[in-house]
Amino acid sequence: MKTKLDNARDRINEIDLEMIKLFKERMNAVSDVVAYKLENKLPVLDSSREHDLIEKNLKALDCKELEEYYLTFFDGVLKSSKDYQKKIKGE
Repeated sequence: MKTKLDNARDRINEIDLEMIKLFKERMNAVSDVVAYKLENKLPVLDSSREHDLIEKNLKALDCKELEEYYLTFFDGVLKSSKDYQKKIKGE
């Protein structure tokens, strides 16, 4: 018989698989972004876009208790995105 801990971990495992799928989709979209940036000689970093994304996503999160943890998580997402773009651009 599964415990509450087992059930919670099973759910986390399911969520992790969903996040992997979404991460791959996001990075595919990032490759489209960097292709545009290459064509138009734009830099990887777009500070205003990052600021807008953070503000929009914090509003969607709508949970003050989790904001600092989300910001840590999303900072990693943004860093991965920029690093991937730099790799594609050969920087």
